[in-house]
Amino acid sequence: MARLVVLGGGVAGHTTATFAAKWLGSQHEVVVVTPNSKWNWIPSNIWVGVGEMTKEEVTFDLAPVYAKAGITYHQAKAVSINPEGKEDSDKPFVTIEYTSADKLGESEVIEYDYLVNATGPKLNFDATPGLGDGNGQMGEHTVSVCTADHAVHASEKLAEAIEKMKGGTRQKFLIGTGHGMCTCQGAAFEYIFNIEHELRKAGVRDMADMKWISNESFLGDFGMGGLHMKVGGYVVSSKLFAESLFAERDIEWLIGTHTSKVEAGKVEYELLDGSNGEEEFDFAMLIPPFAGVGLKAYDKAGEDITDTVFAPNGFMKVDADYTPKPYAEWKASDWPRTYQNPTYKNMFAAGIAFAPPHLISKPMKSPNGTPINPTPPRTGMPSGIIGKAVAHSVCDMIKQGDNAHLHEASMAEMGAACVASAGKGVFDGTAAAMTVYPVVPDFDKYPGTGRDTDYTFGEIGLAGHWIKHILHFLFIYKAKLNPGWTLIPE
Repeated sequence: MARLVVLGGGVAGHTTATFAAKWLGSQHEVVVVTPNSKWNWIPSNIWVGVGEMTKEEVTFDLAPVYAKAGITYHQAKAVSINPEGKEDSDKPFVTIEYTSADKLGESEVIEYDYLVNATGPKLNFDATPGLGDGNGQMGEHTVSVCTADHAVHASEKLAEAIEKMKGGTRQKFLIGTGHGMCTCQGAAFEYIFNIEHELRKAGVRDMADMKWISNESFLGDFGMGGLHMKVGGYVVSSKLFAESLFAERDIEWLIGTHTSKVEAGKVEYELLDGSNGEEEFDFAMLIPPFAGVGLKAYDKAGEDITDTVFAPNGFMKVDADYTPKPYAEWKASDWPRTYQNPTYKNMFAAGIAFAPPHLISKPMKSPNGTPINPTPPRTGMPSGIIGKAVAHSVCDMIKQGDNAHLHEASMAEMGAACVASAGKGVFDGTAAAMTVYPVVPDFDKYPGTGRDTDYTFGEIGLAGHWIKHILHFLFIYKAKLNPGWTLIPE
């Protein structure tokens, strides 16, 4: 019997584990280690953050789902990996620390034959003074929609702001990124437009000043270097698309920005031109930068080999080309295809946990040397596709041997669909429904735009909102492993 250990129970980890359990059956063991007791459909956290959904509508308990699938489940966080075993045993193992109430703080060693790192990111709030509390958690000056609990808190603060506006007190909203190297601009993009929509519904939009603050060098970059897409039969840039939407909703923007400090009611920032400034707020939601979760790695003798297994940002090295090279020499072929660790062939990384070879957006620095550019998004649909491909590879290795063909899911050959909400409502909701092909641009294959404009398109309207609303229920249904779940695409 072989044992596959999956670290993480988010989109990538859950997909990997559930497909592997289905394909392997009871002859082999699938183990999931995740610090969370609940699964969270993160794309709907923005609706929780404006009071349009509850925490219970975007989460469910993992234990009964894994029990149904025959998956061994540990509510714990992975602390370290020993891919060579130890001096008296060649069996590789991972050390975990329990986060469940009944075993809180207890440690355990779990041996494995194959390991998939799908831990996702550490929400690195402390990278910006005042954005965090100094202990790695969200600080008291801003809100977040990164977790369901964060989103509940954000909803409460938004309700307070709306009551103040109804009482005649004007409020300033500042939404965007909280550091010069953030990703997930899309979540903040959705959130600012959902707030704007809720303020109009509450009849207080005229009492609000709204501003977008972002590390993007232009609106619509989204960590993908922007894109050109077909809208209404015409090819337009995401820059024009985003600027039009911001102007239509009367939202100002401040871009090319590194938020350097957060205080009560105020942020300090540095711009790409090297100048500094301040922005006041009454309500702020600033996405934190991401980092690896801090896993350590040790060899057979107990020596630290973390730098061998992980990149400096804490994400796991895979079959990518990490050779330093100028931006003009970056290629789509630099991106990983199988997500196998190059040193230890029985280890893979999926979703946010793998280390990208380079940025997708053009790297930029201020004259002071401060990096101000979005880092690559690896969430949502790409995470699911990668997780499924990795599960396929591991299952084939278990059944056919370590020389089995590995399945591929390069983001440079992968299309992705995104539905960005701009306000929730049965008859007045709107969302931008977009497809991108490929996610990582290939300028050799598609000169000029880097993408195939026949498969990169978008529309905004009520239909987009209904698509996103339906997808919410569809993907939770799938994640619960309800009948027919394998037929629903990633």
